Amino acid sequence: MIQARRLQRSFGDGLIAAEVKDLRETWMPHVDAILADDEIIGAVHQALAQRHPNSRRRGRPGFSAEIVLRLLILKHLRNWSYQVLEREVRANLVYRDFTRVGSEKMPDAKTMGRWGIALGPEVIQQIHGRIVQIAQAKKVVQGRKMRVDTTVVERNIHYPTDSSLLGDGIRALTRSMRKITKLTGEVGAKFRDRSRSVKHRVIEIARAARSKIEPSRDKMKRAYGKLVEATGRVVGQAKRFSKEIGTGVKRCTDVAEQLALEGQRKLIDQMVPLVQQVLHQTKARIFAGNTHSEGKIVSVFEPSTEVIRKGKSGKPTEFGKMIKLQEAENQIVIDYVVYDRRPSDSELLIPALEAHEAKLGCIPRLIAADAGFSSAKNEAAAKAKGVKRVCIPNYTSKNPARKREQKKPWFRNGQRWRSGCEGRISVSKRRHGLNRCRYRGDSGMKRWVGLGVISDNLINIGRAIENQPAK
Repeated sequence: MIQARRLQRSFGDGLIAAEVKDLRETWMPHVDAILADDEIIGAVHQALAQRHPNSRRRGRPGFSAEIVLRLLILKHLRNWSYQVLEREVRANLVYRDFTRVGSEKMPDAKTMGRWGIALGPEVIQQIHGRIVQIAQAKKVVQGRKMRVDTTVVERNIHYPTDSSLLGDGIRALTRSMRKITKLTGEVGAKFRDRSRSVKHRVIEIARAARSKIEPSRDKMKRAYGKLVEATGRVVGQAKRFSKEIGTGVKRCTDVAEQLALEGQRKLIDQMVPLVQQVLHQTKARIFAGNTHSEGKIVSVFEPSTEVIRKGKSGKPTEFGKMIKLQEAENQIVIDYVVYDRRPSDSELLIPALEAHEAKLGCIPRLIAADAGFSSAKNEAAAKAKGVKRVCIPNYTSKNPARKREQKKPWFRNGQRWRSGCEGRISVSKRRHGLNRCRYRGDSGMKRWVGLGVISDNLINIGRAIENQPAK
């Protein structure tokens, strides 16, 4: 049974609150008040109640939506794993008071992980929007200025090479076929484990790739030929296993085991096309010299991962998803977007302006962005909407009037303020984990980014309220 709030606090909760009152960080009381908002808790309660039809009325009492929300927020505030979150909250009275766990038993890491999945990207977006409304109501955000930038959140994958991707696919298919054989016994197609020979080929390719001399390149090609042949055999065997499960050759008498068998068949059917695509791009690159294979994937476990180059000298190539962060006053991120496919920065300015108007109900007086957002069309559209100062540099323009305008004090001040985007992105990555997403899938990426942005906003809102002059 899921409740919105704890209906009754214990005597121990009161003792904890009294003891830690002067130990909380300055922003915590203000964040505590924001997270007590009925609309935010209602959104979380509704999401948790949808996991089962009768979650609101039946079952043993579970942790309230209020506790679930605060634990997830604390996890991303500190950039912890669920295991670290469980240990830290269990041992720290300040965190027990902040999360409303109090003197109750701390939930385990697996339970909290299921809560995180239950709160989908739409619920996270709803919570973020409500927090921005609260910030505007408390005069933390006025909406007179807007700055926008993009960055990359990397997937939690290893650096992709053709041999390692083939090895990953073979390992996943072999694992599923081994489980199927354990469930059904030696019936139908026989299972042959090629993982040992594949591992040797992958190591052989890695050693040959270190050398630039011609004999080593020939040796690497021969090893790739053997690896491609082994991968084709494993894929063929996996297809036979899947077909025999569908026709009933491989089956289980126990209902639970049959469900597990169908689950393994589903995993095989998902993995086989990905491994076949890796085979195609490997053959194109190694034997045909084509490095731009259509539909190229860089991870068989996160197939939607993109290869993004943003011109960074330290990390020229990144593997993940591009996101947009746009801010208003006091470093508050009023909107974020995780893009399925990387767009051009110049296409994002007007949608960002429209999002600013929708979120805050006004057009900003100043827009600041880097040169990637620059275009005559964007500048004209922004001014047509009522923006007075469009502070976006165009370094390639040879127009003397444009050059003079970019040297004016208001333009330079706007660009100085714009540079705060870089700091916000850096803090979000270091403090809240937006450098690398630890959740799986596209939905997991959106949840990870959303919770990181919310956590950063809460700290900045709390500090801004604390620094406001007393009335």
